[in-house]
Amino acid sequence: MTASKSATLNQRIRSDIEERILSGEWPPGHRIPFEHELMQQYDCSRMTVNKVLTTLAENGLIERRRRAGSFVARRSPEQEFVTLEIPDIGLALSSRQRRYAYRLLQQTVRMADRENYSESLLAGGGQIVAIEGLHLADDRIVGLEHRLLNATSIPQVLETDFSRVPPGTWLLNEISWTRGEYRISAVAVSAADAALMQCEPGTACLVIERRTWRGEAPITWARQIFLSDQHELVARFTAGGR
Repeated sequence: MTASKSATLNQRIRSDIEERILSGEWPPGHRIPFEHELMQQYDCSRMTVNKVLTTLAENGLIERRRRAGSFVARRSPEQEFVTLEIPDIGLALSSRQRRYAYRLLQQTVRMADRENYSESLLAGGGQIVAIEGLHLADDRIVGLEHRLLNATSIPQVLETDFSRVPPGTWLLNEISWTRGEYRISAVAVSAADAALMQCEPGTACLVIERRTWRGEAPITWARQIFLSDQHELVARFTAGGR
C-alpha cells in the first residue's frame, strides 16, 4: 500500500469513528470495536488502527483502557459541544467529483517575527515554516492559503516538502491536536491576494483563520481565503450524555 493510500485509509477510519461518536450513534461509554475487528473491517494493519485510536484518544474523543479496549469518552451531562470540522480540502472537493490540486507558491524556514502578532503567538521568537499555496478544483483556483507552522512543536515539518503534499493534509494525517480555534469572516479580497488568486481586487471571499494546539504547545496558524461560491463549512451539534 502506498503512503498516500495509507494516509487516506487512516483518515477514513478516523472520520467513520468520529461520525458515529459526534452523531450520538455511539454514546459515552460505548465500546469501540477491538483493534482486530477494525483491522478486519477495513482490511488494514494493526499499526494503522492503533494510530487512529491514539489520535482519537489524544483529541479526547475516546478513552483507551489497558486490556479492556477503547470506549467513547464520558462527559458531563450539562456539557454541550459544537464541532466544526477541520476538513481535508482535497478529499472534500474529490467527494463532490471535482479534481483537486495544490500549488505551492512559497515555503520558507525562518525565525518568527516578534512584532507580528500571529507569528509571536504561534512561536514566540522561535523557528517557523511559512507557507503560501493555492487550492485548485478542475484547474481553477478556488482558494489561497497562508500558513505558519511551529518548528519547535513539530520539528518534522523541517523535513517535509509541501510541494508534494498540502500542509493541511499532512497535518491531519501526521500531527495530533487537542484543541483549535476558528475565526470566520467575509471580506473583499485585497489587491495582493487577488493577484495570487487571479481574480479582481474586491471579489467577495470567505476567510477562515484557524489555530490549533497540542496540549499547551501551538502547532499552526492558517488563513485560508476562498472564493465565496467555492467552499462550505460543516458543523455538528450534540449534547454530552443525552
